Amino acid sequence: MTKLPERPVFLKSAHLLGVSDLSPLEIPKLLDLADIYVEVNRNADKRHAILSGLTQVNLFFEPSTRTQSSFEIAGKRLGADVMNMAVSTSSVSKGETLLDTAMTINAMHPDFLVVRHQASGAVELLAQKVSCAVINAGDGQHEHPTQALLDALTIRRHFGRLEGLEIAICGDVFHSRVARSNIHMLTKMGAHVRVVGPSTLLPSGIDKFGCTVFHNMKDGLAGADVVMMLRLQLERMSGTFVPSQREYYHFYGLTEEKLKYAKPKALVMHPGPMNRGVEIDSSVADGAQSVIREQVEMGVAVRMAVLDALSRKGHNA
Repeated sequence: MTKLPERPVFLKSAHLLGVSDLSPLEIPKLLDLADIYVEVNRNADKRHAILSGLTQVNLFFEPSTRTQSSFEIAGKRLGADVMNMAVSTSSVSKGETLLDTAMTINAMHPDFLVVRHQASGAVELLAQKVSCAVINAGDGQHEHPTQALLDALTIRRHFGRLEGLEIAICGDVFHSRVARSNIHMLTKMGAHVRVVGPSTLLPSGIDKFGCTVFHNMKDGLAGADVVMMLRLQLERMSGTFVPSQREYYHFYGLTEEKLKYAKPKALVMHPGPMNRGVEIDSSVADGAQSVIREQVEMGVAVRMAVLDALSRKGHNA
């Protein structure tokens, strides 16, 4: 069985609401711990009792397969009692407010509340009203910090570092909480981030985020170590952001031909779910340079590391 570290990882913040909750010193420690959990998860016996006696509630107001299932697996492998709250059949669907729901859950004395919500800032509001550790599993167009951590872990395992790497984030940056968290995370760790997309899918002031802006794939991918594609989030769009999905794919979909603009062994990433033939071609998504399935594996390990670290409250990082 893989041994866990003798010196546990502690976080200064009581919650993980955004990348800003993590210092440049805490991020490598979390990634080191997640590295250990990668090996733990590859053992026949994946269970540990670190969270034994603790309760984790997954409260997802938006549907999710990867994030919710990986948080559930992470909690159970660490020995927590995990409850998935079905929002569609709960009192929320009957008109109960978000704060009423928070107070109801808080009265049950959980230790962790993992929340995904369609409104930016909703998770932070919940964190102010409950007495347990709150983890942001994605809020509106705001942030998705554990996705940024798992992406950073995936990249670091291949290159041995984040500092100095050229990372291109391509597509629907405007609607993407994944892009925002990754930009904050990767620039904080010394990577050079570029964003690539049509002006309609880039937020105003994006150049002030510490990244370089490109409007075509040839220039944006030139010399990139990592190409991170984003899902075209049609469900968040009101109005016309692109002329058609076919035209979007022609200019911004990642094909084998466009991938050649990047470095020869550049990694291909995607947070999922993928729209094949819209933002990425199947031959690239399933190709030798793709680490998309590896990202899913890293997600469980990262979420185990976050739960582990947040369980040790009252300590300094």
